[in-house]
Amino acid sequence: MKVALDAMGGDYAPDVTVAGAIDATKEFDLEVILVGNETLISNALKDKKGVTSKLSIVHSSEVVDMTEKASVAIRKKKDSSIRKAIELVKKGEADAVVSAGHSGVMMATSLFILGKLPNVDRPAIATIMPCLTGSFLLIDAGANVDCQPIHLLQFGYMGDAYYRAIFKKDKPRIALLSIGEEDTKGNELTRDAFKFMKDANYNFIGNIEGKDMFTGVADVIVCDGFIGNIALKVSEGLAETILKMLKMEITNIATGKLGYLMIKPAIRNFKKRTDYAEYGGAPLLGINGTSIVSHGRSSAKAIKNAIWVASEMAKKGVHNSIAESLKAI
Repeated sequence: MKVALDAMGGDYAPDVTVAGAIDATKEFDLEVILVGNETLISNALKDKKGVTSKLSIVHSSEVVDMTEKASVAIRKKKDSSIRKAIELVKKGEADAVVSAGHSGVMMATSLFILGKLPNVDRPAIATIMPCLTGSFLLIDAGANVDCQPIHLLQFGYMGDAYYRAIFKKDKPRIALLSIGEEDTKGNELTRDAFKFMKDANYNFIGNIEGKDMFTGVADVIVCDGFIGNIALKVSEGLAETILKMLKMEITNIATGKLGYLMIKPAIRNFKKRTDYAEYGGAPLLGINGTSIVSHGRSSAKAIKNAIWVASEMAKKGVHNSIAESLKAI
């Protein structure tokens, strides 16, 4: 497996992206192609241990800035590290691509170069999130802010195929995020989407409210990208706030230090389960290939895990499974 990594993407690139790539090649059976400014990447490699022949460099002369408009970047920066990394997948020189850079450009360029799968109107971002029983998949987590009912139906098929491939569960439970469990609840989008999804060729269990997202009652939760991104960001912020509030309360108790030592393992485990770095990145489902969008603040650990997710998706041919599943529409 070969994964093309946008080495210039992310807040701490290329130092952190290079470190993550090295860790990935040491821990997993794969190769990483570092795409970006060759001089900067080479300098970052000099300070690192564990550099092997599993790493290679493909030079690109341009970097997409996080403030640039996606349409402008795609049109004018044709030698950007994002675009060149995606082109390696198109040419068959890499099996998957990962970037922690401009997510809008990553999504738009993946769509432009790799194309959509048949029966897909809009690709969607699928994010793995923790819950009481393990993990669930949230789709769409931000690729499409304005959706139609048919798009949510397709997201269900994409999420179903992805969950079956990654978590090896035959009939994952697909739910629609709404403001009530009844099919009459919600806005026009969710009410109409419910009518489509109840007849879909997957295990649709109906509506789910926001308060039940983390209970484990559903394996795949479908929503439009506007709601999904808000749910994702609220969840990330809440997890961080809970940890901070807990530490504040502990320090205000006379026996706080002793108590903290006793529950420290539990706090550490909670932090690990809610840390986005554990999940690496979110796949862009619905395109004809494997493309992973990572957080701009990604650490070396997050990059390493994103590379692993990309390689596993490519190895299992998830995009082919999605294409096969979508034939049912």
